Amino acid sequence: MRLNQVTVGCTDVQRSVAFYRRLGLKPVVLAAHYARFVCPDGDSSFSIHVAKAVRPGDTIVFFECDDLDAEVMRLKTDGVTFDSDPVDEPWLWRQARLRDPDGNRLCLFRAGENRLNPPWRIEELD
Repeated sequence: MRLNQVTVGCTDVQRSVAFYRRLGLKPVVLAAHYARFVCPDGDSSFSIHVAKAVRPGDTIVFFECDDLDAEVMRLKTDGVTFDSDPVDEPWLWRQARLRDPDGNRLCLFRAGENRLNPPWRIEELD
């Protein structure tokens, strides 16, 4: 099984498309009510769909960056506002937090080998 995409709500597709393109995602489907993007690395996809109102919850969408600090600097130079600058976390990831135009929570991070193989990884149980 593979995760195909994560979809979040938005109130303005054009505004959200512009935002996610600034992050580096590339649109593969554009419609008045929906857009799907492919991430610039790998084959993951991400999408947005129109909602009358968006009430961001506890969900956070994580996008991994090879050079997190450079990516955050690039985005800040392009006018993107961050909730938190890059910081080293106890779970061995470096991450920065931000929100999309509708308030959906996002995290840009760099975990490297620790994303799938942290020192405390458990063996798969049968």
